[in-house]
Amino acid sequence: MSELNAVVFDMDGTILNTEMLYPQVSTEILRRRGLSLTKDLTDAMMGRPAPKAFQVMIDWHDLADSIETLHQESEDIFADILETSLGLMPGFTELFKSILEAKYPVAVCTSARRDTAIDLLGRFNITPELQFVIGGDEVEHGKPHPEIYLAAADRLELSPSEIVVFEDSHTGCKAAIDAGTHAIAVPGDHSREHLFDGAQFVAESLHDQRIFEQLAIRFPT
Repeated sequence: MSELNAVVFDMDGTILNTEMLYPQVSTEILRRRGLSLTKDLTDAMMGRPAPKAFQVMIDWHDLADSIETLHQESEDIFADILETSLGLMPGFTELFKSILEAKYPVAVCTSARRDTAIDLLGRFNITPELQFVIGGDEVEHGKPHPEIYLAAADRLELSPSEIVVFEDSHTGCKAAIDAGTHAIAVPGDHSREHLFDGAQFVAESLHDQRIFEQLAIRFPT
């Protein structure tokens, strides 16, 4: 195994509980059109940049709406949900603290727009501790394409194999694996049934002791 020299987190469903909130947004969008959100559609949209996720929704239900219309509608619905429901994923605070104590460079690679990510992460004072954030709007090919993680490796001036990546979805994990990173899957309740072939292992949560062992960092007691 290569020496591990940096850590990169996905954001939605890995740092923040937003993957549990997005289905609420999709449910409301479809409810307004007399339609229902299924788990299969949720899985098909998960981890993808917003334009591609909305295109999946449009194709799935043969909607007449444009991507732009759905995106604006979702932003309005999401803003209301965030005020009461946004939170950190279990174990993130403790893991993040131990990673920073060990002096690992840390970054975030997300399918969300960069300005959205900066806003959401800033609400928990995470952004100042990061080397950088790469948003889905800053790459040509979104996850599951490996471009975003190859870009992160380039910015960190490291080989991808030296970077630990935490991802919660099949889509994001595939991007990390195909980039050649040390990918660890951390599914939540929204993604436990996803396949993570090629990941180093599937963690129970960010509090999984195996994560701390692989990074050789302090396990919180």
